[in-house]
Amino acid sequence: MSPNPLSRIVSRFKREPSRTGSLIITFYGDAILPRGGSVWLGTLLQFLDMLGTDGGVVRTAVSRLAADGWLDRDKAGRKSFYKLAKRGRERFESAVEHVYNSHPSDWAGRFELLLIGNGADREASRSALTEAGFGSPMPGVWVAPSNVPTPALAKGAIRLEVSADDDVGRQLVEASWSLERTAESYREFMKTFAPLEDWVRAPNDMTPPDAILARVLLIHHYRRVILRDPLLPAALLPAAWPALEARKFCANLYQALLPASESWLDECGESASGRLPSPGPELARRFSDVRRNMLQK
Repeated sequence: MSPNPLSRIVSRFKREPSRTGSLIITFYGDAILPRGGSVWLGTLLQFLDMLGTDGGVVRTAVSRLAADGWLDRDKAGRKSFYKLAKRGRERFESAVEHVYNSHPSDWAGRFELLLIGNGADREASRSALTEAGFGSPMPGVWVAPSNVPTPALAKGAIRLEVSADDDVGRQLVEASWSLERTAESYREFMKTFAPLEDWVRAPNDMTPPDAILARVLLIHHYRRVILRDPLLPAALLPAAWPALEARKFCANLYQALLPASESWLDECGESASGRLPSPGPELARRFSDVRRNMLQK
């Protein structure tokens, strides 16, 4: 990989605790799901080799994801092809609207409360509820603005709907979410990827391998931040909330990286039937709200 601002982002990522399994899920959800959903293990190895990830580490992570119900494996001759399993697909597809196609809140002073008893159900649903945008003011109690979809893992919870004025709503928000930590995560995300802004404006300096790596790392980091953001209505948010700025920033970089990154998938991506199919319409809809708002100004 030629020296460029991306190398510093890669170095930063490699200094973090190992996130190989999580990055593989991001790669599948962002790059492979729009193109049929299944890819040869060799393609995945080639992608992660750009990060310097040892092939044995990748194979171990893939095996663990398959054993945990995140990936399904198909064999064609001596080659293994993996796709998101039902659990992984449902989890990522539930995040698609949150990450790529955010919608304005229609909150009207009402919250949804979920009451979950002690035991395995509480622990099993914790991560899914957090990613769905629920906060927890106390053990076993989860809250979100009304109309936030409830994850399948929490379908057995006792559900209540309560009303609250702005003052009480803000108190509930402060007890349920660490908004300052989320705001700082947005700012750190923009600071980390800011060096790419000038780089993507010079397409001759950006190779397809660099583009796919930058795209997946961008979404991987942004996804980690936004899935902790409850997407609250403006009336309940602190001043200078950075989510909209971060979303515009991410959308602009993503669109700039898309053509070259798709070229890498055209060249290197392999499915059981040959080359990966062309991307479906869902890819073109990603961040369309940002593009639409820019055109209206």
